[in-house]
Amino acid sequence: MAEKTETQLLHLVIGGELSSLDGVTFADLSKVDIVGVYPNYASAYAIWKQKAQMTVDSAQTRYFIVHLHRLLDPQTSDN
Repeated sequence: MAEKTETQLLHLVIGGELSSLDGVTFADLSKVDIVGVYPNYASAYAIWKQKAQMTVDSAQTRYFIVHLHRLLDPQTSDN
């Protein structure tokens, strides 16, 4: 029997210090933390939450989940 493979919905987790709390502009692109690429939203969320909690004392530092699958295939409507 053929194994059923789960559809990959790639997500990227990145973060770093923002230049302002009013936007999403990083203060120094060379210091952006590219955490990794994950096969689904749940995996990305778990890592995002962990990284965000580590930087809770730094209001200027934010982490984001980028839905790469939406950039690669704009027709995708899943998470």
